[in-house]
Amino acid sequence: MADIVHQFPIKASAVQVFHAVSTPAGLDAWWTLRAAGVPETGATYELWFGSEYDWRAVVTCCVPGKEFELELTAAQTDWLGTRVGLTLTETNGVTTVRFHHSGWPAPNEHFYISSYCWATYLRLLKRYVERGEVVAYQERDEA
Repeated sequence: MADIVHQFPIKASAVQVFHAVSTPAGLDAWWTLRAAGVPETGATYELWFGSEYDWRAVVTCCVPGKEFELELTAAQTDWLGTRVGLTLTETNGVTTVRFHHSGWPAPNEHFYISSYCWATYLRLLKRYVERGEVVAYQERDEA
């Protein structure tokens, strides 16, 4: 098994960051083209990235303002059963984000590409929460 991990600060409250990573509107601003779901343990999320990427996930952990995690139940083969999540710690108005995408079957080419993509998307999350900046979905890979 292999895991992708990132840690970085966001100059905003943990509540603001939690909203951006756990609500459909927040996810659509930096990651998905269209998301649906409610942030509560056991809920199913629809994560749509285009016609070939209509994925599903189940919320495995939801502690408002502190933790959020999804387990992928319908996705590309390498992503099936993996968990995407964040732990948030706020100090003096700055939130430290500890991100993980855990449970990869192997550190293969897709794993390395996804690690880079996560770094890119997490940067967009930071820009969205700190500045309110939303990059159009079609432009996110180049932003």
